[in-house]
Amino acid sequence: MKKLDWYILQKLLKTFVFVVLIIVAVICVIDWSEKNEDFIRSEATAGQIFLDYFLNLIPYWANILSPLMAFIASVFVSARLASHTEIIAMLSSGVSYRRLTVPYLMAAIIIGALIFGAIGWVIPKANKERLEFEFAYLKNPYYFNDRNIHFKLAPEVFAYLESYNNHDEVGFKFTLEQFNGTKLRSKLASPRIQWVDSSQKWRLKNYTLHNFLDTGETYREGRNLDTTLNLFPDDFENRERLYETLTLTELTHFIQDLQARGSESVQPYLVERYERYTYPFAIVILTLMGFFTASRKSRRGTGFQIALGFVLAFVYIFFVMMSRSLAQAGGFHPLLSALLPTMIFSVVSIFLYKSTPK
Repeated sequence: MKKLDWYILQKLLKTFVFVVLIIVAVICVIDWSEKNEDFIRSEATAGQIFLDYFLNLIPYWANILSPLMAFIASVFVSARLASHTEIIAMLSSGVSYRRLTVPYLMAAIIIGALIFGAIGWVIPKANKERLEFEFAYLKNPYYFNDRNIHFKLAPEVFAYLESYNNHDEVGFKFTLEQFNGTKLRSKLASPRIQWVDSSQKWRLKNYTLHNFLDTGETYREGRNLDTTLNLFPDDFENRERLYETLTLTELTHFIQDLQARGSESVQPYLVERYERYTYPFAIVILTLMGFFTASRKSRRGTGFQIALGFVLAFVYIFFVMMSRSLAQAGGFHPLLSALLPTMIFSVVSIFLYKSTPK
């Protein structure tokens, strides 16, 4: 690494950290002012509010803002270098314009690698503690109110519940059907099913069991039947923003489990997984685009270039939100929704690179 690379790299990383800390601090103050009455009503201690909520809120927002803040840091540093005629001096000394992108690329890779490790394994654990605090102190108790619930427990095993009480861990009008191809082989039914913690099994009350064999039908009934199912009380708990609390490894296993069950709610988790993998690439593209945007010395001054950077940043946010909404609604493939903003801004970056005087 040459002195020039180190000079620009230091400026980029320091500016990135400074901007992130300032913006996150502002967000925390706004969040405090909005939730202050809720904190007082909840009777949570100051230690719980700071350690369980705000300390875990900081990495959450730092992660969300990192691509945009990398872009803003790149725009700010490049604009300052251009306004002080430093970039012209570098180019006049024989350094090519393409060579000047090296420290920007290095900074983007460092930030991207750190963010990927954080969103993969560190931030989900912080999110879990923060959301547990929110559900315990800031939100009303969760009640599972879905009706007519269907589960695929195995390739040819299907379960049905009319309703479920997640506080008592009791389900009503339960049916378990096992097929062989298109033929129904057995049907287990119970008006009431309850989870037994001591045995980690489900207890069926007043059950009936029909077996449909090639030789005929058999029938059995009883008062109680304890059985193990690929179904747990956690499946009925609050899954609001659950994907934010899962590490990358846990998220992959969770998606596989949902797909094996034939669940229709797998889409948000697929979007989350692909977005985590594309996050570092977005940081690289936006950092380089910030350099291409602001490296030209303008008569309008540094303020115009920084303002232009903010406009492009908000356009990026718009594309991210739009593609994510379409993917979660089933209109887009999750991988395409994660790649689309990066692909669009890659094209914009190439255009800016081609149009910048060198």
